[in-house]
Amino acid sequence: MEPGTRSRGADQSKARPRVAPTNAKRPKTAAERRERIAELLRRLDKMYPGATCALHHRDPWELLVATILSAQCTDKLVNQVTPGLFAKYPTPRDFAAVKPEVLANDIRSTGFFNNKAKSLVGAARKVISDFGGQVPRTMEEMLTIPGAARKTANVVLGTAYGIASGIVVDTHVQRIARRLDLTRQTDPGKIEQDLQKIIPQEKWVLFSHQLILHGRALCQARAPKCAQCDLNPICYAKDKTA
Repeated sequence: MEPGTRSRGADQSKARPRVAPTNAKRPKTAAERRERIAELLRRLDKMYPGATCALHHRDPWELLVATILSAQCTDKLVNQVTPGLFAKYPTPRDFAAVKPEVLANDIRSTGFFNNKAKSLVGAARKVISDFGGQVPRTMEEMLTIPGAARKTANVVLGTAYGIASGIVVDTHVQRIARRLDLTRQTDPGKIEQDLQKIIPQEKWVLFSHQLILHGRALCQARAPKCAQCDLNPICYAKDKTA
């Protein structure tokens, strides 16, 4: 390091001042853990009462398309692309009829456009051939659709149909669930299993949306706004910031 220069760690430390510790303590008994979860859900309901999916859509098919496009892409950008996309391809049959290389140009700005185009065309053809043009309502059937892994299936089933088949684990949910000590796993599938054990099933859909909104609004990866967070009194993360 050259004289007079600062390390990256020093810059990050200055950019993320710590806040005064709260009285939050790690629960020691099963009863204390259940009460903490109940309090967490109460606070999330107060903070994000109307939380819902940020992807714009008018029906389950459009939500499926938007969710496939959202992989490695922001919801904001997807919402900029889909109005024109759905105007050009109004139905699953329109998507099924287009060549993937043509569709790829329409979705180029979302990234990984060649793979996404193949998935969308394949999904449309599957929905038409096996499900009569309607997006199915079960996890087992959803997982047979090209481009629809478990996370995508959970988004569509939960948001479009109100079916609590599981908990959506995106990057926000994965990070915040670990930060709140709801899981110590790193694999999304295992994180989902841990969350399903402690979150009541009737809360699964809303809980996912709430954590995603929380990750965007306050509990941001690079600069969490802990001092403004109503979860602060029950959060005992070691790296809290102002």
